[in-house]
Amino acid sequence: MKTFQELYQFAIKSTINGELDQLEENAKDFDPHQLDCLLNPAKHPLVIKTGKCECKDESQSECVKRCPFEAISIRDEGGIAIDPELCMGCSNCVDGCANEKLKSSTDIIPALKAIRSSKGLVYAMIAPAFLGQFSENVTPGKLRSAMKKVGFDGMIEVALFADILTLKEALEFDKNINDESDFQLTSCCCPMWIAMIKKVYHELMPHVPGAVSPMVACARTIKALHPEALTIFIGPCLAKKAEAREKDLVGDVDYVLTFQEMQNIFDAFAIDPSKMEESEKDHSSKAGRIYARAGGVSEAVEHTLNSIRPDRKIKIKIKKADGVPGCKAMIQELMEGKSNANFYEGMGCRGGCVGGPKAVTNVEDGTKAVNEYGEAATYQNPAQNPYVIELLHQLGFDTIESLLENSEIFTRQF
Repeated sequence: MKTFQELYQFAIKSTINGELDQLEENAKDFDPHQLDCLLNPAKHPLVIKTGKCECKDESQSECVKRCPFEAISIRDEGGIAIDPELCMGCSNCVDGCANEKLKSSTDIIPALKAIRSSKGLVYAMIAPAFLGQFSENVTPGKLRSAMKKVGFDGMIEVALFADILTLKEALEFDKNINDESDFQLTSCCCPMWIAMIKKVYHELMPHVPGAVSPMVACARTIKALHPEALTIFIGPCLAKKAEAREKDLVGDVDYVLTFQEMQNIFDAFAIDPSKMEESEKDHSSKAGRIYARAGGVSEAVEHTLNSIRPDRKIKIKIKKADGVPGCKAMIQELMEGKSNANFYEGMGCRGGCVGGPKAVTNVEDGTKAVNEYGEAATYQNPAQNPYVIELLHQLGFDTIESLLENSEIFTRQF
């Protein structure tokens, strides 16, 4: 039987060549379960098993310990089981599988098929961590041209919607934190951070403002303005696939691709983004762009809060952590009364989104690229960004304060 990686490459080639209808007939040498995982990823867990576990009991115990969400257990008949309800896509199990019998779910095949058959506009929603992912010579304008070569009608930087959510979180802080002992947990960016609070530290949920992530905000806005549009998010994170599957968010984001998956698509199409023409559009502020690295969210909210409420008596005091162990330690410190901060930022990956398990470049280079892109922004925060104000007006928000109203497009009921 041929390997999963061989099947993956074969399926991509068949899709690009317009042979998807014949794929099952032509893939008789491959495992039918693995083929179904590629064709219908929504039916399967985020982590799929591609073979029988051959590890001894001690190694299986290490797999159990490796999962920060307790989604892995040892089966009575041998091997491990992954609970899809608990799995948040951190990829620790995939990266730690010595025999490479665990693989991440991929949306490449249905996404490519949908791009080719869509009757509406198709938008690539690119995560703020994209700078430096497709070589240092790939500018936002060149990447936009490369996306159009694949079949997207346009590329939207999700950083613009990070701007909007930054503004919302700053306003939430201003409204709710009027006591020295009160605090707010940042809500909108990292699905692993939110999952950890919901599932492990659920008593802290009243301190989490109800807001969707920038990814969901972007998708909902696109569909509000273009109801027939197809929305495909592209980022460094497997956990975003889990977020898109959550019951109250299903249908907002049609497909989630990782940077690695996007690079595979470019390779299959023989597209080199660094050689594309420029197609520059500059809409996001520094605040939205730095969401991609550790500390970026809290820095953005602090700068925005100081801009819109400069005379506020209770100032924002930040505590931040990146990586699941660091986030757990920070929350434990908070719950034991050992912290005097009033705004807490957690990012599930070391270094923030730039350290995501499906990034192409390393966390240090990714951080450097994001910081440089942030410094190059025309506007420092969303309150200064006319594109944010214009977009909010298009969506029916008369003032920035109206973001605090129970708006379906940017609000989530946890």
